Amino acid sequence: MLRQRLTQAVCVLLACVCLALTYEDDIEVNFADPFYNEITEEETPEPTPSSPPCNSPDLTKWDKVFSMLENSQMRENMLLQYADDIVKVEMGTMRGEMLRFVAQYGGSCGAAVETAGRRMALLLEGRLRETLERLKLGDLISSAGKSVGNINHLEAMLQQLHSVAQTQASRLAKLESSCFSNPGDGMGMNTKREFQPPGEETLRHREQEVTSQDIALDRVLAALQGVRVELDEVLKSSRQRHLPAGCEMALLFPMRSRRIYTAILTEIPLTLSSFTVCMWMKPVTVSNKTVLFSYGNRQNPYEIQLLLSQTSALLTIGGEAHLVEAEGVVIPGEWVHLCGAWSSDRGLATLWAGGKKLATTPGVAEGHIIPDGGSLQLGQERNSSLSLAGWGGVTGFEGGFDPNLAFAGKMTGVNMWDRVLSEDEISRLARRQGQGCLHRGNTVAWGVTEMVPHGGAQFIY
Repeated sequence: MLRQRLTQAVCVLLACVCLALTYEDDIEVNFADPFYNEITEEETPEPTPSSPPCNSPDLTKWDKVFSMLENSQMRENMLLQYADDIVKVEMGTMRGEMLRFVAQYGGSCGAAVETAGRRMALLLEGRLRETLERLKLGDLISSAGKSVGNINHLEAMLQQLHSVAQTQASRLAKLESSCFSNPGDGMGMNTKREFQPPGEETLRHREQEVTSQDIALDRVLAALQGVRVELDEVLKSSRQRHLPAGCEMALLFPMRSRRIYTAILTEIPLTLSSFTVCMWMKPVTVSNKTVLFSYGNRQNPYEIQLLLSQTSALLTIGGEAHLVEAEGVVIPGEWVHLCGAWSSDRGLATLWAGGKKLATTPGVAEGHIIPDGGSLQLGQERNSSLSLAGWGGVTGFEGGFDPNLAFAGKMTGVNMWDRVLSEDEISRLARRQGQGCLHRGNTVAWGVTEMVPHGGAQFIY
């Protein structure tokens, strides 16, 4: 039994040896130590982070901007498409409604509206023509009291015109409401009758009628707007301070006082052998001697003076012994254009009022030369009692003025030339509705030369 088992064991061992010899070439046995799997603390490799799937790299600032622009453009296109669809649908619906409206209401109601519009336009045109004729006949800027009265009259007429326009508008609204509420009455249709849609040609004809009526109403509206603009301009011009000759400002002398005057600071030497002084003036009251324009120096305070005396205007050169006078030219409360001219060559002095030559005197200070170094002022004169300490605008300057000579009222368009102007030039300056204020002097220029009000005198606009 033991022998039999030993024999079997030997056989098994032989079989194993045979198999090993058979596969010796195919199997290599490596008995080396496997250190490749060993982990040490000194050379521990850092794990490489793997990028998560479906993540893009970081975007730059410009990538984000372009992405936002693309999104905005996409949204805009979507909104435009949506709005376009809505507009198309609404326009189609509106067209259908308009066609039905024209077919139902486009008869006598439109004719009645057109007739009412024409009547209103004719009435407004007649009232406007009447208003303009009254304005042409009246003198809006003759005096302060008359100007206020004309303004009130103009405002009353404008109120009447406005009330008429409101009445016509209310009548037109009532007519439209009655036509829309009772469409069958205007066209002879039975309101209980079922509506029958008209043919295409009828619709086209009624569309043309409505278009012509719209054009007529647009013309009436444009005419009314033009009328309103003209009336606004007339009202605006009438409410102004009625400054003549296109002047935009004036000097106001509120009262007669020795402290109220205006100094003219010229940068041009006043060595003159001829000159022309012009101005628009509107006095409140006039005494026996009221000074408008004065030039003088310490030797002679009366070198040039343009004066008023009751209703007369006077021009003196070198003193009161050399003067020229024009009577009946001054009306308190009304604008008057005055010009005084003088030439040393023949001593010819001339006074103009309202663009007309009223007085001429030869031999006035003939051969005299106006010296430089003096001072110009409006509304006052320097007299011989002026102290030397007060000369030149320092303390005590007002002490040389006389309140009895002061001017009270308004002045505008004050200019001075170093020559004698022609009749045509003075006539253009004196046009009340002209642009005389734009023609400025070369010695004193209104709106350019510095003028300093004192004591309460002020510029008004």
